Amino acid sequence: MTLTPPTPPSVLLSTSSVYPESTTAAFEIAARLGYDGLELMVWSDAVSQDAGALQGLIRHYGVSVGSVHAPCLLVTQRVWSRDPWERLRRAARLAETLGASTVVVHPPFAWQRDYARGFAEGLSTLTAEHPGIRFAVENMYPLRGIGRVEVVPYSPGWDPTTAGFDAYTLDVSHCAAAQTDCLGMADAMGARLAHIHLGDGTGRGRDEHLVPGRGTQPCAELLHSLPARGFAGAIALEVTTRRVANRAEREEYLREALEFTRRHLAVAGERVRGHGALPADV
Repeated sequence: MTLTPPTPPSVLLSTSSVYPESTTAAFEIAARLGYDGLELMVWSDAVSQDAGALQGLIRHYGVSVGSVHAPCLLVTQRVWSRDPWERLRRAARLAETLGASTVVVHPPFAWQRDYARGFAEGLSTLTAEHPGIRFAVENMYPLRGIGRVEVVPYSPGWDPTTAGFDAYTLDVSHCAAAQTDCLGMADAMGARLAHIHLGDGTGRGRDEHLVPGRGTQPCAELLHSLPARGFAGAIALEVTTRRVANRAEREEYLREALEFTRRHLAVAGERVRGHGALPADV
């Protein structure tokens, strides 16, 4: 019997991938390269926080926003509010306004004791208040200091599957930094795998966000496995380009990342059609 292949996941460009260029630049680059949409990183760039400005960019460039990354980074702790719950509420309202279905959330920092104590219950409450939004908790990684001593700055830890949440974001580069298998992490997330951050790494214990295929992680194998997993989310490319020499080189990185992802999603589709196992480097 020939199976009908599922619709391939949308491939989004994370606005963080154009840093230090602006949110506006991300719309321009995504449109020029042919991405399906954007993942909006909410940060200190005023445009990233402004629903009206973002709606104008969506109309101008014809590029949608598929997911919103809430301001959970150390450098965004004062964006919108010092209250982490207010930041998540505003991220959800922004996602609703822009037509995005996913809000990416990091686990609480260990020093955010009250926030961490009620994190799971709070996410459940927010999900009930915003029924069209998935709050997808992202896997992180331990920090390694002198003598390879590990420090885990998150509560209850860097792996959200140990606590259990309704939806997860799988970050491949973070798996590399944690020196854990991203395929195993996807297995642990199971049917709750809602979103993917795709970027490669070397497994040397640091977060690298390389162009997929330039590191050692099984990025292709993960993409090939998505139909069998019943994955119905989106893939956001998070690729570090901050050290490139110019815009042209940045766009070349992001074009290569997009082509890699679409090529291997196509391989996954061909396998579902019953054409047999195709080589991973097609």
